[in-house]
Amino acid sequence: MKILILTPYPPNEAPSQRFRFELFFKHLDKNQLTLESQPFISPQAWKALYAEKKTGSKFRSVINGFLRRAISLFKISKYDFIFIHRELTPVGPPIFEWIIAKVLKKKIIYDFDDAIWLPDQNRESTVWRWLKWRSKVASICMWSWKVSVGNEYLADFARKYYENVVVIPTVVDTGMHFKGVRNQKSEISLIAGQAGRPIIGWTGSHSTLQYLNLILPSLHQLEQNTDFEFRVIANKDPKLPLKNYSFIPWNKETEIEDLATLDIGVMPLPDDEWAKGKCGFKLIQYLALGIPAVASPVGVNTDIIHQDETGLLARTTEEWTKSLRKLLEDESLRAEMGKKGRSLIEKNYSVQSQKDNFFSLFKF
Repeated sequence: MKILILTPYPPNEAPSQRFRFELFFKHLDKNQLTLESQPFISPQAWKALYAEKKTGSKFRSVINGFLRRAISLFKISKYDFIFIHRELTPVGPPIFEWIIAKVLKKKIIYDFDDAIWLPDQNRESTVWRWLKWRSKVASICMWSWKVSVGNEYLADFARKYYENVVVIPTVVDTGMHFKGVRNQKSEISLIAGQAGRPIIGWTGSHSTLQYLNLILPSLHQLEQNTDFEFRVIANKDPKLPLKNYSFIPWNKETEIEDLATLDIGVMPLPDDEWAKGKCGFKLIQYLALGIPAVASPVGVNTDIIHQDETGLLARTTEEWTKSLRKLLEDESLRAEMGKKGRSLIEKNYSVQSQKDNFFSLFKF
């Protein structure tokens, strides 16, 4: 059977694609499937997408993306399944999705991993909300043959419009990229900081850096009488006002090695509807490397963090301070939680554990 994968971004670039479905592609032959991938943004345009003063290039890349989608309609007939991740176009109504489902009568498998039907209340203008046409998420669910989502909160939304919904969590490859549990810093080449000083860390994109403000008061309290370093791994430096702070620019080639320098991972989130749609990828990365984590008890975080087993849940400033201090002061506890966390990821959030679930999407 032949599959056409239609994505927003080029292959092997965006985390939402790499860790939701691209890791499964090496198992295609065993499942007698072949695929072709077509992104909205070309690899060349991707490089300039976030560059400053490139408005003209960005506009051209969007126009080219629409043209690419239009051309793809003439090739649709040769495919058995059309796999759509998030949306076919970043703005406007779901015209292409409607044509594929209703005119060309193709089987759509619709996949999303965020609450993309919700507006960003803090950062979106009225015009942008109109352009995004977020109601299209519900429409595409109704037109799909199957819907694939990252957690039960997203599934509850999708089931309002279509019953054939499959929950497939975001995964890591514990057999290849995330090999072995990181138990001792001596195994890792430290980029910054001094040996023996525990490192609390966070990884993510510039769009979620704001969540670090939720735990800054706790970090300030801790640094008054505790020796630790706080490390951010991201595509933008937030320059946090902390005594011992380091920043590592995110790099796809070294992301796992950089993460492995952490002793404790954190995932603060506000308790709102958008955050409930998150799939806990930071936690999955931390735990896959045997790094215990402290997280806000929001959404899927409570499925990944088992209190006092794979990490700790904290809501208030006092709880964050207490939880981080507990892990900072007890290396053996960190190691014990790290092993249990690794086991959880291997069981529920790995390619090996979810590949059959993923390929069931393409079975009648």
